Amino acid sequence: MDLSEGLSPQKRAQILRGAAAVFATDGYEGASMARIAVVAAVSKGTLYNYFPSKAALFTAFVQEQCSQNLAHVFDSADHDGEPAAVLRGIGERMMRMMLSPSGQTIYRVMISEAAKFPELAETFFAAGPARALSFMAGWLAEETRRGRLAVADPAFAAEQFFAMTQTVPVLRRRLGLLTELPPGAIDRIVNAAVTMFLNTYGVRP
Repeated sequence: MDLSEGLSPQKRAQILRGAAAVFATDGYEGASMARIAVVAAVSKGTLYNYFPSKAALFTAFVQEQCSQNLAHVFDSADHDGEPAAVLRGIGERMMRMMLSPSGQTIYRVMISEAAKFPELAETFFAAGPARALSFMAGWLAEETRRGRLAVADPAFAAEQFFAMTQTVPVLRRRLGLLTELPPGAIDRIVNAAVTMFLNTYGVRP
């Protein structure tokens, strides 16, 4: 029987939760499979049955986190609502995702390890930012085709929009200088970003 046929999704999720905790505290290089096994409450043999190496485990962790986060960010990104409302929803969810503990963990680990392990940085970029930019560019292109926006370069505009949602609070949180945002900060930042974006790419009556 193929070993994969006997693997449990629940056990896999348990391992990934343990790995997330270890990567958050020890980074990628400092994390060991032995410690991950302890934190995940599984034997080393079980751990290696699911993930043959630390790189494979980290890749699975990043891909799963990115997939879950992006599914949430773009959950309501359709072409039925007004562009301003859809953009506000995307911007708010993107900002909350970047400020979340899991978002902060992945970002900090990648920044600290990218120079030594460029293949991990490539995995993260492909699973997260590249997918987000591709989806956003596709949405902008379709809105332009429908005459609701006027975006000549959707890929560039997607980068611009996401950059505007990564203002001072996100940077300060990443540096550990901010624990809580002032009330209404996310709404204020996202509304300003949407206004600026539509001033450039909105369709004039």
